Amino acid sequence: MTLELTEQTIVPLRGARAMIADKMVASLQTAAQLTHHARADMSAVLAAKARFKSDGISLSVEDLVMGAVVQTLKSHPDINGTMQGREINLSADIDLGVAIALPGNLLAAPAIFRAGEMDLQQLRAARRDLAERARTNKLTVPEMTGGTFTVSNLGLSRVEQFTPIINTPQIAILGIGRGVETPVREGGTLVWKSYAGLSLTFDHRAIDGAPAADFLTHLCKTIEDFSP
Repeated sequence: MTLELTEQTIVPLRGARAMIADKMVASLQTAAQLTHHARADMSAVLAAKARFKSDGISLSVEDLVMGAVVQTLKSHPDINGTMQGREINLSADIDLGVAIALPGNLLAAPAIFRAGEMDLQQLRAARRDLAERARTNKLTVPEMTGGTFTVSNLGLSRVEQFTPIINTPQIAILGIGRGVETPVREGGTLVWKSYAGLSLTFDHRAIDGAPAADFLTHLCKTIEDFSP
C-alpha cells in the first residue's frame, strides 16, 4: 500500500493492525523479556543447501535453520512451551511458529504442528503452505494460537541482529539476521566466512539466563556442524 502524504497524515490503528499492536504491547507488559545475541558460522548450512540443490531439492537457508532449531529444541525442553499465569506449560511436541510478513504492514506467526516429527522437505512444505494460506486469510485459530516456540527470519534484509518480541504466551522466540561475510583466521590464514546473527528473546519468569544461553550456544553448534 502506497500512502499519499499530506502535510500531516494520521493513520489510525484498525482491524488486524490494531490487534497486532495490542498483542505486542501486552507481550512486553506481561512477560519479563530478555534477549541473548550470538553469531553462527553458516558455512555448513550453505554447503548443505548447495548439496541439496545439486540433487534437485530446493531448500532455503531458513528451512535449514528451522531444522537446526527443531533438532536443538529436542535437547532443551525447558524452553519449548508457554507461560500461563503462574504456570509453565512445557510441551512434548514442537509446534514451531513461523513469523510471516503480510501485505498492509501485517504480521502472522502460525504454527507448524509436530515439527519435531518432520524432515527438512516436510518443514519447507509446511512453511510454504502456512505462508500461502496466511496471504489468503485461511489460517485456523489453532494455527494462530497453538505454537510452542517461534522463529522470525530477517535474513533477506540488511538487519544483522534484532530484538524480537515474544509471541506470548510462548516462552521464547528466535530472530535470524542476515549473513555477513567475516574474515576469520584459520591456521595463520585469513578466510572469509558467512556469519548470521541469532537473537533469542525469552521470558525470564520461565527460564533463567544460563539455560537460555545454553540453548543458543547449542543451536550455534548445531548450525555450524549441520548434518541433515
